[in-house]
Amino acid sequence: MSFNQHPMLNVAVKAARAAGAIINRAALDVEAVRISQKQVNDFVTEVDQASEAIIIQTLLEAYPGHGILAEESGSEHGAKDSEFVWIIDPLDGTTNFIHGFPFYCVSIALAVKGRIEQAVVYDPTRNDLFTATRGRGAYLNDRRLRVSRRTRLGECLVSTGFPFRPGDNFKEYMAMMGDVMQRTAGIRRPGAAALDLAYVAAGYTDGFFEKGLSPWDAAAGSLLVTEAGGLIGNLSGEADFLDQKECLAANPKIYGLLIGLVGKYSKFASAGEKAGVRQKLTLSDSAPANDKAGTTDGEAADDKGEA
Repeated sequence: MSFNQHPMLNVAVKAARAAGAIINRAALDVEAVRISQKQVNDFVTEVDQASEAIIIQTLLEAYPGHGILAEESGSEHGAKDSEFVWIIDPLDGTTNFIHGFPFYCVSIALAVKGRIEQAVVYDPTRNDLFTATRGRGAYLNDRRLRVSRRTRLGECLVSTGFPFRPGDNFKEYMAMMGDVMQRTAGIRRPGAAALDLAYVAAGYTDGFFEKGLSPWDAAAGSLLVTEAGGLIGNLSGEADFLDQKECLAANPKIYGLLIGLVGKYSKFASAGEKAGVRQKLTLSDSAPANDKAGTTDGEAADDKGEA
């Protein structure tokens, strides 16, 4: 890591590593971790809470006048009217964690007057530390990150997150995923959006899209992507996306191509595009079962075979 790292980023790194130590200790005996359910398929563990507590303690010891927006405790801690707000996901990928599936992370971002200025995404299973300061680039450990250089969708690996809450529009998501799946080299669903965005920044994947995200899922990852030369916004390509519950990120060329595929599924799509999606879903409902088992299903099976 650069020796002249921003002091606020240094504190965020310290907080993320402290949280990672708690997570790694708990991962040695996941069966012993107490789990509760916030709503269907939305879990919180004592590890999320302990991780969040050490992060908030570390940040507020250094910057007692700063505000906090955290997944588990909201704005309960910190100053209420500060221009500096730390946006925290103490364990992104909780469902993976409680199954022992090693894809989860700590995500910490600092917003100053509403703009993300510092970012840390820490993967404790691999000891991978992704960091960014606005205007200074994005790094993995001490290596500068750049988004991938692929320019053809057919060569691209794209990650996503599936809807999992009651009320989510599963049919629409399957249609959107089908559109992307048919035109790319593969889709992956690792299960932690902050780490998905870090992987776009690192060029491990070429793009990412998901609906239903909260600010703490994407705040740190958004700065990693842009500082690595990528673009991030809502599904229509508009940059002010953090509170809009939809996200698209990719290298610049692929970003434009993905907007062409998923933009019509955005809540900001035109009335005509929304009508076209409704018609498509209605037609797919009325199609005979054997018509539905076409190329997309075959490609989906191939993709699962690779996983």
